[in-house]
Amino acid sequence: MPRLTGLHFTFRQLLWASAALHGILLIYGHWQDTHLVVKYTDIDYVVFTDASRYLTQGQSPYKRATFRYTPLLAQMLMPNIWFNESFGKWIFTGANFLIGVLIQKILRLRGMSESRAVKFTAIWLLNPMVANISTRGNAESVIGAMVLGSFYLIMKRRIGWGAFFYGLSVHFKTYPIIYSISLLVMMDDKYFQVQEIDSLEEKVTEDERGSQAGNGSRAARSGSRDSAVVKAVKDLVNFITWRRVQFGLLSGAWFFFFTGLMYYMYGYEFLFETYLYHVTRKDHRHNFSFWFYNIYLTFTSPTGTLVGVLTFVPQLALVLAIGCCFGKDIFFCAFLQTFAFVAWNKVCTAQYFMWYIVFLPLLIPNLASNPRMSLKSQGRNMLIGWVASQGLWLSQAYNLEFLGLNTFWNLFIASALMYATNVWILVELITGAAYEPIFGDRGVIRQIWSPRS
Repeated sequence: MPRLTGLHFTFRQLLWASAALHGILLIYGHWQDTHLVVKYTDIDYVVFTDASRYLTQGQSPYKRATFRYTPLLAQMLMPNIWFNESFGKWIFTGANFLIGVLIQKILRLRGMSESRAVKFTAIWLLNPMVANISTRGNAESVIGAMVLGSFYLIMKRRIGWGAFFYGLSVHFKTYPIIYSISLLVMMDDKYFQVQEIDSLEEKVTEDERGSQAGNGSRAARSGSRDSAVVKAVKDLVNFITWRRVQFGLLSGAWFFFFTGLMYYMYGYEFLFETYLYHVTRKDHRHNFSFWFYNIYLTFTSPTGTLVGVLTFVPQLALVLAIGCCFGKDIFFCAFLQTFAFVAWNKVCTAQYFMWYIVFLPLLIPNLASNPRMSLKSQGRNMLIGWVASQGLWLSQAYNLEFLGLNTFWNLFIASALMYATNVWILVELITGAAYEPIFGDRGVIRQIWSPRS
């Protein structure tokens, strides 16, 4: 991760620096693929390309074993066959740049100066881990761009386009569905208040204000007598607003449109490979998850399948609770939700980290207001813990995969330590980061950072 204090780029210079980093990795990757036994290109990219090849031959992409993605991805990469096999890597690299542009725009919308926003955007654009994953041919940056793009559009009150990209992102990969509750929470009364407040203020006279105050006092006394159940029902009814229903219907419609179209073209095989497979998926290799050892021990047992399904319960409960509590600060909330989802997931690989790293440049400014959370204090400790726990796991995985040593128990201990570290980080973020709702009293985007900062 680049040091923020040492950067003095304009945003255009940052984009050029990021392009140079990605270009160097793409060139090196091509050299490694052609000269070394160990390949730079991710095996998933080979699967994508093979699936695209079947499409160009008029066949199903699912003829390629282990292709468990939407056919839209294979269609997007058909130029791999027509022109050059590296085409898809350039697409994924371009998605990284798009994410960088969105991060810069969001930081500026929330009041940050351009020079300071560039420093935080560099956390994404100059991140060697992000560049490595994308240039190896992993498609996570495409989903990240869709998710962040939908958040930005919804933040700008362009619900139609926001719903389109959100529905498309869930079609591509189901995990963005976890953001639905936080997006709905963000769309509270203040979300569209800016369009109505002027006309409302003209209609409310001083007498009416006094009457409303009296009514408010009587309502408060009456509300205090309501039962908890009645209050909960009222809150639920008040939660259902036209704007929330509109977003839900539009995003759901786009999801079902793309899913229905793919089902029409490829049948149940598409439905199973893209979605249903992941519900009962059991992966006991290359898996950071705390659950991997249990999956390994019960791999061929029906009990293992049941446990795999039950692991979703605490995971989804935690994600739902975070969304309800912090949804009004959508970017802070999305990071917490994704971090928790990945930490509790029964399958976890390195590319899953991309799911929450995309929100990191939007989270770190929230930590900066608390000296205890800076990179000179607890923030540094969290970073060290996150990296060290992975390093321990990778050392044991190397002994297993390359040296042939039986280190499954050691891997389980390393996974447990990594899980404990993630839980600690999550608690520290919830208690230490600043919670900054997106919209203020008049429905405008809150300027939480001084433009001169």
